[in-house]
Amino acid sequence: MQRLVTLAPVSDARHGPALRDALPFETASWFRRIAALFIDWAASTFVVVVFVGWADYSAPGSTSQFAVLPVFVLESALFTWLLAGSFGKLVVGLRTIPADGRLRPLNPLTLLGRQVLVALVIPPLVFRPDGRGLHDLMIGTATVRVATFRALLGR
Repeated sequence: MQRLVTLAPVSDARHGPALRDALPFETASWFRRIAALFIDWAASTFVVVVFVGWADYSAPGSTSQFAVLPVFVLESALFTWLLAGSFGKLVVGLRTIPADGRLRPLNPLTLLGRQVLVALVIPPLVFRPDGRGLHDLMIGTATVRVATFRALLGR
């Protein structure tokens, strides 16, 4: 059962418009997010192997394995900018949206910064009860299921 309530900005006299402590819509489950991360990492590894070859990638001491992380960061930032989710998120039915629920294109440089934070690992492990990690809080995004994304589009 999905609960989706109307999005109304909250105004705080000291801080101007602010978000509630919890988002007015449900964020994605951690299972789907982790599955998306594994899919993204596998896809990024595949791209590197296509470019450098399996023999070079799998050779002991190969530096080509270090290319997977930058490919992951670029892929997920580019796909999120263009399609509202990385390849893995699209596969598992997730989207990344502005936390205020107003759907609009996100800044590609901001998304690149978001993915660098994800690559640092710590920000996704520090999260709020509403399911947003530190990387989402710093950039002002939230990860939602595609059903929530479609419901927000229909408003």
